[in-house]
Amino acid sequence: MTMRVILAFFLGLVLVSVGSAADTAGGARNSQPIQIKSNYLTTDRAKMTAVFTGKVVARQADVVIYCDRMIIYYSEEEKDVDKVEAFGNVRIIQGNRRGFSGHGIYENKAGKIILDDNPKVYQDEDEVSGKVITYFVETQQSEVTSDPDTRVIAIIHPKQKGNDKNARP
Repeated sequence: MTMRVILAFFLGLVLVSVGSAADTAGGARNSQPIQIKSNYLTTDRAKMTAVFTGKVVARQADVVIYCDRMIIYYSEEEKDVDKVEAFGNVRIIQGNRRGFSGHGIYENKAGKIILDDNPKVYQDEDEVSGKVITYFVETQQSEVTSDPDTRVIAIIHPKQKGNDKNARP
C-alpha cells in the first residue's frame, strides 16, 4: 500500500512537467506568451494548421518543448488551439523534470498529453517509462501503459530526510 501511494505521488510530480498548463508559480502560465522558433513555418488557413519544421523550440513560462516538427491544429469554431502534435526527438523540460519521446500530442479540450514512441519521464534521478504515457492536466493524474514487448518501468531513488528540502515523507 505504501509503495503504491509513493509511486502515485511520484508519477504525479514527474508528469506535471509534461505540460501542466495550469500549474505554475502564480498559476499564470496560460496568460504567458508562447514563443516558437524553427527553421521553417508553413500555415494553411483552409486546414487550420501551422507547421513548424527544423530545430523547433516552443517556450511558455518555465516549460520548453524541443522537437523536429510541430503541428498546431486550430479549432474552426473558436479559432483557438485544438491540438498540438510534436514529432521527432521530443523533449519537454521544466526545471528538474524532463520528458522524452519520439512523438507527443497535447489535446486541449480533453486536457491530456500523450507521449508515445519510447516515452520516458524523469525527475532528478527518478524515471518512469512504458509504451504510452498519458497525463491528464486538470486532474493531475497519469497513466502509463505497456504491451507484451514493453513493460512499465519505474525507478525511484530513496530521498534522505533532512538532507533534501523536497524529500518525500
